[in-house]
Parts: sequence; C-alpha cells; structure tokens
Amino acid sequence: MVFKRRTKRRFWEVLVGIFYPKGGWRRAVSYVGHRLSRLPDTPERIARGIAAGTMASFTPMFGLHFILAASIARALRGNIVAALLGTFFGNPITFPLIVMGSVELGNLFLGQAGIVHFPQIMASFGLAWSEIWYNLVALVTGEPQKWDRLALFFRRVFLPYLIGGIIPGIICSVGMYYLSLPLIRTYQKRRRESLRKRFMESRAAQRSGSEPGDGPAE
Repeated sequence: MVFKRRTKRRFWEVLVGIFYPKGGWRRAVSYVGHRLSRLPDTPERIARGIAAGTMASFTPMFGLHFILAASIARALRGNIVAALLGTFFGNPITFPLIVMGSVELGNLFLGQAGIVHFPQIMASFGLAWSEIWYNLVALVTGEPQKWDRLALFFRRVFLPYLIGGIIPGIICSVGMYYLSLPLIRTYQKRRRESLRKRFMESRAAQRSGSEPGDGPAE
C-alpha cells in the first residue's frame, strides 16, 4: 500500500499517541483550528458546526459521536465538517471530566445516591456491549438470555450520563459558538485581505512586465 507505514508501530506507541499526539496537544489543537478556519463557509455556519460537535461529545453514544454531531449540525444548519472537527472537544484530557461530571449530575437529578468512578463507568460500557452480544447469540443458540447487567448499566450509568450531559453540553456548546465565531470572522477577513494583496501585487507585476520598451529590441 502507498500510505502504509514501513515500520509498524508498537502497541505502547499507539497508546501514547492517543493520549499525547505526535508533536504535542498544542500542535494538534492548532491543526484543528487551522482546518476550521479554512473551511469554505460562513463564520456562523462553521461556529454552529463546532457547537454541534461539542454537544455530541457530552453524550454517551460512543462510536456514534460523528453521526450525532453531523445530525445536530444539519438540524442547526451548521457546517458538517466543522461538527466532526468539533467532537475533538471530547479528547483524552477533557473526556474523564465530561464523563464523571455528566454521570454525577444525572444521578443528582434522578435522586440516586452513590458515586460511580471513571474506571467503573468505562468498564460498565464494555460489560453492557458484551451482554448485548451474548443475548444476540442466544437468539440463535437457544441459550437463556440475561439482561441483569444491561438493566443496571442503563439505570446507573447510561441514563444519568444522558440526562446529566445535557446542561453542561449546552453551556459548553454555546460558549464554543460565541468563542469561535469572532475568531473565524477575524481569520477569514485577514485571509481575504491577504489574497487580495497577493492578487494586486501579481497584477501589478504583470502590468509592469508588459509596458512598452520592455520587449526585445528590433
């Protein structure tokens, strides 16, 4: 393959790359910001897309954040590519805070006591998918189905996460919209001025090169 790595990365290198990208988080954030600012769309639509991606990051729909972000962006008439890049708000640094904050707030709203720690929450997602798969196989094999873990997962993790993520998700989404909008406007304005300046300089150079007396002598 043309783009295949010559040297395959080891497992620990992949793991480190997830939590600390090559070049550092500063470079990664700069790259995302650069891509967002160069999108061929209005600042308002791009900012709405960023807000949609941010909101999707506060939901427990793991594996579906891109689809959810695109759907929210379409409903808000935002830029879909910006929405996909906006899901970067839920990164390994902010993700534990989002998960713990949403679950705790959801349990508070539901009147459920007790604290569910981050490792327990993530483990419960794995157990839930494992039970779903087991029950799907049981439909074919005739084995007795088991829904105990899934019911507990839904009551103690998924539902609190879903409910608790709404308020902080809206707050952060609105904040990202008003934060990114003037930045995108300023960048696009500077970029238009830069392109216009280059065009005028190129045009002036062409005119000076075609003035009389510049041609070959007879």
